[in-house]
Amino acid sequence: MSGPLEGIRIVELAGIGPGPYACMLLADAGADVIKVDRPGPQPASGPHWDLLNRSRRSVAIDLKLPEGLEVVLDLVAEADALIEGFRPGVAERLGVGPEDCFERNSRLVYGRMTGWGQHGPLAHSAGHDIDYIALAGALWPIGRAGEAPVPPLNLVGDFGGGGMMLAFGVTAALVEAQRSGKGQVVDAAMVDGAASLMTMTFAFRQLGGWRDERGSNLLDSGAHFYEVYETADGKWFAVGALEPQFYAALLGLIGLDQADLPAQNDRSTWPEMKRRFSEIFKSKTRDEWAATFEGTDGCGAPVLSPWEAHEHAHNRARGTFIEIEGVVQPAPAPRFDRTPAGVSRPPSFPGADTDEVLADWGICEQRIAKLRELGAIG
Repeated sequence: MSGPLEGIRIVELAGIGPGPYACMLLADAGADVIKVDRPGPQPASGPHWDLLNRSRRSVAIDLKLPEGLEVVLDLVAEADALIEGFRPGVAERLGVGPEDCFERNSRLVYGRMTGWGQHGPLAHSAGHDIDYIALAGALWPIGRAGEAPVPPLNLVGDFGGGGMMLAFGVTAALVEAQRSGKGQVVDAAMVDGAASLMTMTFAFRQLGGWRDERGSNLLDSGAHFYEVYETADGKWFAVGALEPQFYAALLGLIGLDQADLPAQNDRSTWPEMKRRFSEIFKSKTRDEWAATFEGTDGCGAPVLSPWEAHEHAHNRARGTFIEIEGVVQPAPAPRFDRTPAGVSRPPSFPGADTDEVLADWGICEQRIAKLRELGAIG
């Protein structure tokens, strides 16, 4: 293990999506995160390749058996944090809610990941990323003029407003716990996180720089200088020349004279300028435009698929993507110059590390054997 969180111990009650992503971030940054999975069939050997579960070990424990619950609470007693992603009240019913855990460890940071939060009229309702960002006001602005809102994969709710916010909240609470000696609950709700991500848009509207019509604004495909254009080979090229000096560079690179054009921010001319830009960008292939813009201040970049991004020279130079046992994946981010983060291990099959983890966390060999005999561990 390495990274700025080396020495931090975290118990993760296995879930899906944003919870595992938060734990991946914490584990890549050096924390010893133990994922508690349900017992199942004999785990297979080798990596599992569910990449959200990388950098941590898996134990299989049956929380519904008293002996299994006791093991988890013993792990909690040795942990700095616990992370769960159940609906509100489920952890309490299982016996691993905040009060149960604080009785064992008053310094514990208890991270909770939900869509709607721990309270409110929708707290116990089912939902997914698209629902949370819809209610947060984050889905409505994403889309083109005259068209329906476009779901931005599940990046805004699950991972930006969810997993990243949870990782930030847990880390902040860990820092505070070192000062106060007291733990606390971190209530990370995707609807809250997605709303937080919209702060700049709220500022634009307050300052008079944002119209309520979708696809008519600076960053929502309204402006011709912040747009994606089809190229001669049916691929795409992105431009984002917001500032005047960058806009001037963009115009020079595509062969237009600024003196012959309307003012950059004259919104009434944006549709016609977009039409002209579209014709120009269709005159060359994506890679030809990439060569034209590379190293300039024209603020243009080829639109790469996730499967070709790792081949770009800049990403190769930075190591933005890594390959582990033949599997290409995004590298840990952000970078730390003195305590570098890293992927400590590929994802384990559920329960594959049970004996090793329990022994490392202070459970004796005889008790492990008894727990397995009782079916409390996998």
